[in-house]
Amino acid sequence: MAAAAVKAMGLVKWFGEGDARTFAVKDVSFEAHFGEMLFIVGPSGSGKTTLLSMISGILRPDAGEVQVEDRKIWSMTNDEIADFRLNTVGFVFQDYHLFPRLTTAENVAIPLILRRENWDDAIKVAETYLEIVGLKERTGLTPRKLSGGEQQRVAIARAIVGRPDILIFDEPTASLDGDTGRKIVDFIKKEILNDRRCIIIVTHDGRIYEYADRIMQMEDGKIMNTVQGALHEE
Repeated sequence: MAAAAVKAMGLVKWFGEGDARTFAVKDVSFEAHFGEMLFIVGPSGSGKTTLLSMISGILRPDAGEVQVEDRKIWSMTNDEIADFRLNTVGFVFQDYHLFPRLTTAENVAIPLILRRENWDDAIKVAETYLEIVGLKERTGLTPRKLSGGEQQRVAIARAIVGRPDILIFDEPTASLDGDTGRKIVDFIKKEILNDRRCIIIVTHDGRIYEYADRIMQMEDGKIMNTVQGALHEE
């Protein structure tokens, strides 16, 4: 088995206090490996997005730890966590989070600009990554002039432009029709996944389960089952 890229160890997250306390994630432990596309599936409200946020350095757990490669991220300082998010993890949000007044190339270049790279050089690199995701002719357009599938590809290009080891997708097909959604996930698996990268996808879209190397099912904040390969829904 390939080396572990991510290890979640006893993760717990709750919201509220006292009698109003609600557990979103309850003592979750798992590993994700380099070269693997891991799906985390389950109904809305099962804790999937909360779990993603903890393993990507966005949301601090109330208990437990996350180890990415050889680093325990929640033992880091705030500055170290910010550096981890910028350089190690690429996160593609469900709603893309593109800046409407920036061109696609400028949107993709943002992680490089945050690293204080030269603006012109960053734009050139961004254009290269837009070509990788099939948007060579869209570099000068703003997001509102793109289709949903094209906006998703811009978000993917922005996530991979910094060459992160870990790529995390939150409901990548939620806003797409079935055919476009399958094309996006097929593209991610064939063109983005490699033996030095781990991809974790949270979804409840059974239409794309066939692309998973492994599927982890969540319900009520817990891992209920893990299966190798695709999970086929009737």
